[in-house]
Amino acid sequence: MTRMLACIRKEYLQFSRDWMLLLLIFFLYTAEIIMCTYALSFEVRNLHLAVYDQERTQLSQKLVERFTATEYFGKVFLVDGPREIDALLDAGRADLGLVIPPNFSDQVGKGRAAEVQLILSGVNSNTANAARGYAGAIFAGFSHELMVQSLQQRGIRAKLPEVEPRMLIWYNPELKFRYFMVISMIVLAGFMVGVINTAASLVREKETGTIEQLMVTPLRRHEIVLAKLMPTLSIGLVLLFPSLLIARWFGVPMEGSITLFFLASAVTLIASMGIGIFVSTFARNLQQALLVSFFVLFPVMFLSGTIVPVESMPQFLQYLSLLSPVRYYMEISLGIFLKGVGWDILWPKFAMLFLFGTILFFWSLVRLRRRMYG
Repeated sequence: MTRMLACIRKEYLQFSRDWMLLLLIFFLYTAEIIMCTYALSFEVRNLHLAVYDQERTQLSQKLVERFTATEYFGKVFLVDGPREIDALLDAGRADLGLVIPPNFSDQVGKGRAAEVQLILSGVNSNTANAARGYAGAIFAGFSHELMVQSLQQRGIRAKLPEVEPRMLIWYNPELKFRYFMVISMIVLAGFMVGVINTAASLVREKETGTIEQLMVTPLRRHEIVLAKLMPTLSIGLVLLFPSLLIARWFGVPMEGSITLFFLASAVTLIASMGIGIFVSTFARNLQQALLVSFFVLFPVMFLSGTIVPVESMPQFLQYLSLLSPVRYYMEISLGIFLKGVGWDILWPKFAMLFLFGTILFFWSLVRLRRRMYG
């Protein structure tokens, strides 16, 4: 035990001297979470609208005001021809164009279907779909209001039948996307640190030639590996505290047990360190270790549900995502933070996370023993 503690102390001293690595890890757990939460969002707001109103009546202005009165549409360009709409769409200054014909009010007054043209920029399909949905809801509400007014003008006081939903939103009543983004960034930060730092630490010893010096010491092979993993595990868990403070700053609720969250983080770190050990058996230098790490990281992250929902993936990718330990860590974190569920609900996720973590870690250790220390 004395020999093991001395090796662990040596690893902590070596780790503390690498200020660039310490700053990188701290950046992943703090600044990156803040920047990504502010910058990354799938919410579509402040769309730019180009309007070609050929009629310029009170009714056509009322339709335009329906767009500007919502938070989804921001700047409005009033143009004098369709070519100006094309120019704005080509330049990327407008997201959609609205063309109101000169007989708009006449068609409405005669009780006919008044057609307007909506031109959408399909460069970003997510933005275009959202804009189409917003515009469709606005047109539906405007048409309903015109129908009621038309009936009232004819002296008909009939109330049109309609369905009025009573919505109850659980876990995130205000539908703030930043809650999901903060949690996903914390999850990804822990996983990235476990993979990259472990791979870099092991490859650095091989690259500098100090691995031979370690092999001639009384230390056993598993003691060397475990000692090198201790700084990554402990630092990764300690830096969760500033991440939780950032989550609190963004207003993310913590409904469940923080102990369960740290337990899930520890198991995920062990799994990610197993991947880092596996990467180190392929890489011959630090540059190769980083490149191979990112080659492994991106597929695992994309299939985890931290960026896009698993349900929106093709069926075969949904099955493939079951092999990603980050998926279970993400589901556990969402359950703890937002739902407030406990062990009785999350134990299947913990079981899968522990299973993959154990398999990855010990399989990587066996491969490391054969390739690096054999």
